[in-house]
Amino acid sequence: MAKTMDSNSKKAPIKTISLVGLFFLLFSLFLGFEGLAWASETAGHGAESLHMDGTSLAIWWVLPFLGMLLSIALFPLLAPHFWEKNFGKVALLWAIIFFLPSFFLLGAKLSLYAIVHTIVAEYIPFIILLLALFAIAGGIRLKGSLSGTPLMNLVFLVIGSFLASLMGTTGASMLLIRPYIAASSHRRYRVHTIVFFIFLVSNIGGSLTPLGDPPLFLGFLKGVTFFWTTANIWLQTLCLEISLLAIHFLVDSYLYKKEGCPKIPATEKIGLEGSINFLLLAGVVGLVLLSGLWHSQGQLNIWADITYLYSDIIRDLGLLFLTFLTVFITPKATRTGNNFTWGPIQEVAKIFFGIFITMIPAIAILRAGTEGTLASIISLVSTAGGEPVNQAYFFLTGALSSFLDNAPTYLVFFNTAAGVSPEPALYLMNEIPQTLAAISCGAVFMGANSYIGNAPNFMVRSIAEERGVKMPSFFGYLLWSIGILVPLFIILAFIFF
Repeated sequence: MAKTMDSNSKKAPIKTISLVGLFFLLFSLFLGFEGLAWASETAGHGAESLHMDGTSLAIWWVLPFLGMLLSIALFPLLAPHFWEKNFGKVALLWAIIFFLPSFFLLGAKLSLYAIVHTIVAEYIPFIILLLALFAIAGGIRLKGSLSGTPLMNLVFLVIGSFLASLMGTTGASMLLIRPYIAASSHRRYRVHTIVFFIFLVSNIGGSLTPLGDPPLFLGFLKGVTFFWTTANIWLQTLCLEISLLAIHFLVDSYLYKKEGCPKIPATEKIGLEGSINFLLLAGVVGLVLLSGLWHSQGQLNIWADITYLYSDIIRDLGLLFLTFLTVFITPKATRTGNNFTWGPIQEVAKIFFGIFITMIPAIAILRAGTEGTLASIISLVSTAGGEPVNQAYFFLTGALSSFLDNAPTYLVFFNTAAGVSPEPALYLMNEIPQTLAAISCGAVFMGANSYIGNAPNFMVRSIAEERGVKMPSFFGYLLWSIGILVPLFIILAFIFF
């Protein structure tokens, strides 16, 4: 029995990485050949005709997305065993529930185009990056008996918040979450420590550079200078981080004393295993940055205007190579010591597939702006005279980023604020910098409001539950964010925006 389990554990990482890589390659090649067959059929119609027109979509098109959210929220509470075994099937079911009406009401080509575009342009790069960071960070082990005291937890959160802007919120979260959980493994009250970790490391800490969070990286690609956010929202970030760190320290200190100040016996010296993986993490950051700076002229034409730039293909193949490399160079004992399994990334891959697909009409409606179903909401960001309302930009960008993908949400309000300016980034940075700051802060800060607001939120939750921490439900976590984050956001808005 032991030999069988050991054999399965060896095959698990290879199977997971291979499936992602095989899907990536076969899907791209298949659609490349399909693009040749469909090119003549789509010629004359124009690529634009295949884009989902958000101005004509009724609000009921978002129901599959709401069903996906409610499944994530309710099934773990009402039918936990069913959800544990079937969450992938539930996600696929909601994707089908969106696709079938779209196929018959909007047309086969438009529906297929929307799904293909989402998979190629968003889902594949998203899951490959998460897989690489998850695998590489899981090969770095901080060994030793860490105390898990309020001061030690505070140090972890400060370091994590700093690293989040250097290696991204996902990279910092995956690097630190396991030693952070291990440090408090002997304590009775641990939920609050993970919740604040999500607040600070998985979200707010990534607000100072384009490497920190996808919305800021998109802004960088649109022309926002690399250190603009560092120079313009450092004070908002610092105020919010100090407030959260202080609240966490007070709560953690109270609960630590209530537990009787438990001490963990020293069993081994503090040390680091798998340090070679830091070079691989640097490789991940380098590949992501390179793909943003270098846009190759060559591209794989998939269908209509859906293309895969060779620079993006090189990035994704490079990330898969680094993922394979970390599996083979990291000693098994290191991952075992980390209690590393592939379960969390498999859960994220399946659930976010359903989220990405069902979110298509919601994003289309949002992009329609004042001509779409949400016109009454989008119009709140400007006065009757056309002046931007920065508080509205902050809260609307943040509220939608809490449940939708914060990257396209950022772009919607970025373009809305820029209006018809021929150089949007320059206009926003120089003419209305406070508006761009409000959009940037809203997209990054409020990703912490829900488990699906940012990908590392869900991954941290999965890893914590796998390590025995009983995390709040979807609605339970919302109570934490509403009770702690929302009041701070309101204060922040009145002071800065």
